[in-house]
Amino acid sequence: MCLILKPQNQPVKIRDRKLNLLCSMATKQQFNSFEELIAQSDLPVLVDFYADWCGPCQMMAPILEQVNNQLKDRLRVVKINTDKYPQLASTHHIHALPTLVVFKQGQPIDRIEGVLQANALVQRLQPLL
Repeated sequence: MCLILKPQNQPVKIRDRKLNLLCSMATKQQFNSFEELIAQSDLPVLVDFYADWCGPCQMMAPILEQVNNQLKDRLRVVKINTDKYPQLASTHHIHALPTLVVFKQGQPIDRIEGVLQANALVQRLQPLL
């Protein structure tokens, strides 16, 4: 499952065809806050902090799609555009893109900076699930 955090009452705008494929299986939900989203999740949450202008971030879209397909019943994937949510990026000390952060019960438990291939990412995530 892929969720996109969006400002309250704002439509999700997806411009990248690869991103659209990734999120076509998304359950679009609205949350009052990012903290609510990660705290209320019954599954660990993999957050992809990205920006539209970031080439490596675009490379992660099909990789996250593969990871989502393999772990869909055990993991929730969320994409956060750091240009739209700079305060979240600052709060979570995002200094490089892409950065993936795994949250469990509302707390960060792992962080990955840069691009990882799908198999390596699944292998790293499985012990955390």
